[in-house]
Amino acid sequence: MNVTRRELRIEVMNAIYQYDLYLSDKLPFIPYFEIEEAQQIYDQIIDKLEFLDQTIEKHLYEYSLYRLAFLDRAIIRLAVFELAETDLAKEIIIDEAVEITKEFCDLDDAKQHRFTNKVLDNIAKTLRG
Repeated sequence: MNVTRRELRIEVMNAIYQYDLYLSDKLPFIPYFEIEEAQQIYDQIIDKLEFLDQTIEKHLYEYSLYRLAFLDRAIIRLAVFELAETDLAKEIIIDEAVEITKEFCDLDDAKQHRFTNKVLDNIAKTLRG
């Protein structure tokens, strides 16, 4: 199966989003993946979730991780995972997260993708200098 990085990211984002929703209702979650590589990335993210959340929380000034919408949190978690665990250029990771935010989260006001960009830029400076 030939998939783009964007399609892979969206599938992983959806799984993280669903995981969070199920967890909030204290329900078991068994993810389903159409892209095999998405399962591997998802598993790695869940294994590192505490680190990812702590990293994000440190960069949310006067805000809390759990005040973010579920989908925004999933996008940011995925991007922080990529910043911490891959060699992909930080500009590409942040741009992809911003574009996915624009597609799935912006409510015709463009505020959310700016917020995502700012948070991820600050995290990238901490993780990668």
